[in-house]
Amino acid sequence: MCNLYRMTKNVSEVAAWFDAVAAAEGANLGVEVYPGYPGLVVAGGAVKAMTWGFPLVLKGAKGQPLKPKPVNNARTDKLTTFFWRHAFAERRCLIPLTAWAEAEGAKGQMTRTWLSLPDAPMFAAAAVWRQSDEWGACYAMVMTEAEGSDAASVHSRMPVLLTPEDQAAWTGGTPDEALALCRAWEGQLAIDRTDQPWVKGAISQPGLL
Repeated sequence: MCNLYRMTKNVSEVAAWFDAVAAAEGANLGVEVYPGYPGLVVAGGAVKAMTWGFPLVLKGAKGQPLKPKPVNNARTDKLTTFFWRHAFAERRCLIPLTAWAEAEGAKGQMTRTWLSLPDAPMFAAAAVWRQSDEWGACYAMVMTEAEGSDAASVHSRMPVLLTPEDQAAWTGGTPDEALALCRAWEGQLAIDRTDQPWVKGAISQPGLL
């Protein structure tokens, strides 16, 4: 489950890489992206800033509304369920990133392990997006089983990574064509196990639905 990723390129660099229009110039973005915070997506041929996570509206014990939680990961096997199906059918997009992180280690002592594509300045993960009353435009990363990938040594799930040749099929193909792309990455991954504490940032839950 990905609750943190890194994007070290600016809007213009992302736009050039994906041959897209830079529509997010001036956006206040961090190098590390956390659930509930803004990140870049490529949607409709443009690089846009959106909030990472679909708002999950919760209620307290007395029925009072609570602050929404960002559901930032969408399981591949849940894409056709009520929470995701309209976004999956109509609004698929790309997340540009340079690495994503997973937590490893004992509880209370977890550290960050970063995964990326070797020698790639950036790459794309599959995502869906929608408009929300709470946060405006928001997006979620699509996750699949990691079995068969280098990522399986770190976590049981991983983002759906898309080759440049598959990106158009994800964003503009039929739902069945898009689902066929939801598989573990078969190429080599660079894995960087660090001693950085996992919880030094504002990592949110629930994360996966």
